[in-house]
Amino acid sequence: MELSYKTAEKALQAAKEKALSLNIPVSIVIVDAGGHLIALARLDSVYGVIDFAIKKAKTAVMFGVNSDVMGSIISETGIHGYGMLNSNEGLLTIAGGVVLLNAEGKIIGAIGSSGGTPDQDKEIAEAGAHAIA
Repeated sequence: MELSYKTAEKALQAAKEKALSLNIPVSIVIVDAGGHLIALARLDSVYGVIDFAIKKAKTAVMFGVNSDVMGSIISETGIHGYGMLNSNEGLLTIAGGVVLLNAEGKIIGAIGSSGGTPDQDKEIAEAGAHAIA
């Protein structure tokens, strides 16, 4: 199954509900397996975090792991991490980018949240991912 708009909308809605319950003004994005934007919600967040949310989601889908996991991997590479961080128009390797999986466990996209703390962003993105799992 590829990521349809209907499925992306379901994940986005669950993430929005989580953000609203936490009273956090975030931007949330859904990207497909190619890292292309499918859906976006800006919950009264500042403009700049839209780009952060997109980069978190793209980082997760490009490498097949959540953005904070990729951050741990890059932090162990020393000087070589610079090239990795600046690849693909820049990565964002802090929490808030979560891979989206289909029923067979195949990556079909990712969700990114930005505007809260890293832990809050991860919690919001995970709520969206769990909604379609």
